[in-house]
Amino acid sequence: MIRKLWLVFCQTATVCVAVLFVVTTLRPDLLSWTTRGGVVTIRESPPEGEPKRISSLSDAAKRAMPAVVNIYTTKETRIQRHPFMDDPVFRHFFGERFDAETRKSTNLGSGVIVSEQGYILTNSHVVEAADEIEIALADTRRAKARVIGTDPETDLAVLKIDIPKLPSILFGQSDQARVGDVVLAIGNPFGVGQTVTAGIISAVGRSQLGINTFENFIQTDAAINPGNSGGALVDTSGQLLGINTAIYSRTPGGASLGIGFAIPASTAKQVLEQIMQHGQVTRGWIGVGVQDMTRELSESFKLPEIRGALITEVFRGTPADKAGIKLGDILVGVEGQPVIDSSSMLNLVAALHPGRQATLKVVRSQQETDIKVTIGRRPLQQRNSPERREP
Repeated sequence: MIRKLWLVFCQTATVCVAVLFVVTTLRPDLLSWTTRGGVVTIRESPPEGEPKRISSLSDAAKRAMPAVVNIYTTKETRIQRHPFMDDPVFRHFFGERFDAETRKSTNLGSGVIVSEQGYILTNSHVVEAADEIEIALADTRRAKARVIGTDPETDLAVLKIDIPKLPSILFGQSDQARVGDVVLAIGNPFGVGQTVTAGIISAVGRSQLGINTFENFIQTDAAINPGNSGGALVDTSGQLLGINTAIYSRTPGGASLGIGFAIPASTAKQVLEQIMQHGQVTRGWIGVGVQDMTRELSESFKLPEIRGALITEVFRGTPADKAGIKLGDILVGVEGQPVIDSSSMLNLVAALHPGRQATLKVVRSQQETDIKVTIGRRPLQQRNSPERREP
């Protein structure tokens, strides 16, 4: 009996030692002690008063913040006077003392240095109609800026300052951004100074919001407020993912409700390169009016699926008119790329080079037809959308 108990004890001890050996060799982190040079060392939690190691976004902020600037603009506005003051009799007795006066108004925004040569990306609405533009860097240096070019249809502008040794930001892969990715928004909200807020990407490819002509926004819940416009939306590596441009707000002051929109860095880079090279952005144009296809429209045209953009208007003398595109045609493809809706059609045509011939695929009388069109140059448009979108 004693011999059997001894055998059971020995077998149990052997199994325990074997398990302990395996755990110590493969997963020592599961134990509260480790061995160093044959000496057992107990791992203890940090003493009270010492900070514990936690994940931080400070490295990303440290890389990006020097390249984000504050923008101060000044504009002179003419004070409207009463028409009675222009009466000749009135002016005879009172002279010119009531001539129209001007008043200076100031605005603020943010920008991102994208080149060591002093090129800065910001929003077009931040600098539009400004008489003077002053840039304040994170290192307290200041300089006057000049506008190189603007693109109201994407709400982007390129400025230039002449200061040596400028920090610049790296462009990230905004086309690879995913919902749930952590992002930082850096800017100058309400003029309080450079501020960093954190959040996640809430959606990508947001369009048809009525903010810009060309929309492909990154939506984020990182707090963005007035003054953040033109600032940077960066990833956890401190690389530029977008230019903050608009917020959705129900309050009169435009406070953040956790729905902000940024222009993707890929779009900003294309606009930047064109403005730097040509002083403006050139886009393709065919001269049609379109609307999205709906289930009802698809059924009325006897189409098996909902796709494309319905041609609702063809302007006389435009490339579309000359090529034979007709009212009621359904545009389903541009140069081999599928047209999903009116927004995608606008972007696909805009990407074409003016003067070159392109193939458009249309559905007419339930039959697909390829039409050759010589692309025209899109007329310049003016932005009329505010920074804050009311519901």
